[in-house]
Amino acid sequence: MTQRETEKMGQNMLLKMASLVVILAGLHAAAAWLVPFLLALFLAIVLNPLVAMLMRRGLRRGVAISLVVVVIMLAISLLLAMLASSIDEFNSLYPQLQAMMEQKLAVVQHVARRLHMNLSTSALASRLDPGAMMDVATAVLTHFSHAMTNLVLVVMTVIFMLFEVHHLPYKLRYALQNPQIHIAGLHRALKGVTHYLALKTAIGLLTGVAVWLALLLLDIRFALLWGVLAFLLNFIPNIGPIVAGIPPVLQALLLNSVVDAALVGALFMAIHMLIGNMLEPRLMGRGLGLSTLVVFLSLIFWGALFGPVGMLLSVPLTSVAKILMETTPGGSKLAILLGHGRPRERRL
Repeated sequence: MTQRETEKMGQNMLLKMASLVVILAGLHAAAAWLVPFLLALFLAIVLNPLVAMLMRRGLRRGVAISLVVVVIMLAISLLLAMLASSIDEFNSLYPQLQAMMEQKLAVVQHVARRLHMNLSTSALASRLDPGAMMDVATAVLTHFSHAMTNLVLVVMTVIFMLFEVHHLPYKLRYALQNPQIHIAGLHRALKGVTHYLALKTAIGLLTGVAVWLALLLLDIRFALLWGVLAFLLNFIPNIGPIVAGIPPVLQALLLNSVVDAALVGALFMAIHMLIGNMLEPRLMGRGLGLSTLVVFLSLIFWGALFGPVGMLLSVPLTSVAKILMETTPGGSKLAILLGHGRPRERRL
């Protein structure tokens, strides 16, 4: 390879990297309207199997879509009404949390003195200030509220997406230059993502209901709130179930006792072991073909790009990107790097 060819290759690489940076910056700047679209796409993929099931029962597509959307909206409205009362009660209790935390930390300081350790109650209270936790929770809720501000627009987008799914293969067949390869890749991506999101939603519902009922039996306040949080964070791989258990454990430590906090922690560990480590792998199989490192890095990447919604959809978005790379000559090698291991060899 001559020096001129080497320089030209380097220039092409720099040009591609610069183009990628510009594209990512544009996506980040357009997150305000891309995030609602991603939410609508997520809801459409989750609801499409329900629409197909009703159509197999003899209903027309329009009637099936209307029925599914109405039922889902009623369920969401009922859940939001129940959560509103829990949030109001939590806000009224919030001023007492600082005093309760200082009392609990005084016991920790007393134990630390016996172990000849110097701990400052005020310093620990400032680091574990409930206000800081509320600020983080408020920031997360703000992202979701911005995404759901135009709720009517999101719902209408979902409805039109569900109507358009039926005509999508026909349109792609005439729009793409090499329809057989691209349609096969898109079909595989859509099938994998639908399977993943449907099972993840069902497993998340099971996890949320299990957390809600178990916390009710343990007499832990705001059980419904923590159950909904466990359902939502179940979509975030690796760290989501762990983060979901931190607020109820801290609340049990403040409002109940150390024994109750230990029971809540053991409860979340048991649910994560039974559902997350035993049931979910059996239902998911090999999943979407992504390595564990890629799943974790995609969580950071899409979270930085689109916020909490990007974290929720990090695995499906990365999987679609990987499958689409496999259909292009330049992206096939990169798709192998995103995979979960060595490709299977074909048997003769």
